[in-house]
Amino acid sequence: MTTSHYHHGDLAESLLREATGIIRDDGLEGLSLRKLATRVGVTPAALYHHFRDKNDLLCALAERGFEALELAVVLPPIDVASDAALEKALCDIVHAYVGFADANSELYDLMFGRTIWKAGTPTPALQAIAYGSFRRYLDRIRALARGLAKSSRANPLRTAQASWALLHGLCRLRIDGIYIDREDLGAMSDEAARLILARIRGS
Repeated sequence: MTTSHYHHGDLAESLLREATGIIRDDGLEGLSLRKLATRVGVTPAALYHHFRDKNDLLCALAERGFEALELAVVLPPIDVASDAALEKALCDIVHAYVGFADANSELYDLMFGRTIWKAGTPTPALQAIAYGSFRRYLDRIRALARGLAKSSRANPLRTAQASWALLHGLCRLRIDGIYIDREDLGAMSDEAARLILARIRGS
């Protein structure tokens, strides 16, 4: 879809929206500043009023991805006294996380991939939202650990890091085509939630 017009001041939004569509349809390799300018209907020079270079644009797209991911996996208040409610909530979170990666595989690759974090340069804004996202997840793990296992010696930071690595691994298995059966992936996601719960409990 080509954006042929925009109101003064919302060019940056139009560029991000169109770039997201290009990445979704053609992958990261299909995105160039010249192609993006053509799709939006501006000169390439106009892009540089909003983004210094392609790395800056990609970082802004990744920021949007983290915002969307957090909205997708919002963890509601949980009754830690109810094993069934807690397990269901964690299952919902795992399924939502993996589902986001499945539905937005190219964006997920950008958010966590080497294009920005190794080959490029993450902007301060991207670092803030990415690390902030993990800190909020860690805070939730700590709160659950306090409510569930007051005597547990489980380390909340390591639990959060390891459980996120587990979720990320599930996403990579799906995105890379290793597990293409959604039923298998769903069962694996349920088991992942149970493993996370067991670790939070300190068992």
